[in-house]
Amino acid sequence: QLQPVESGGDSVQAGGSLRLSCVVHGENYNKWLRYSFAWFRQFPEKGREGVAVITADDTVSYAESVKGRFTISQDKRTMTAFLEMNKLKSEDAGIYYCAARWGVLLTLETTDYKYWGQGTQVTVSS
Repeated sequence: QLQPVESGGDSVQAGGSLRLSCVVHGENYNKWLRYSFAWFRQFPEKGREGVAVITADDTVSYAESVKGRFTISQDKRTMTAFLEMNKLKSEDAGIYYCAARWGVLLTLETTDYKYWGQGTQVTVSS
């Protein structure tokens, strides 16, 4: 069973930066190379929204609200996905989730992902 584990959430001031990490447990390296990873976020009393996705072949896509500020990447040697967040705004605050799916699919739909982490909290103060 694939298990993403997020870390890096913190409390920062508006305009600041954070780097989230997602280590994926439960899969060997060769199979890990075939997965796509995405970051989602959830606000209080709202559903999860897609933030960024990186496919197994390193194609990326972002939500309009974070383009130019967030960068998704992956380190295949350590089987870790990252979300670099810059110029953070108060509206970026929420719980950030890492999700994984088998295969190459550039999608930010929650239903396209089978494996989910427990989330990491990002707080942005103005």
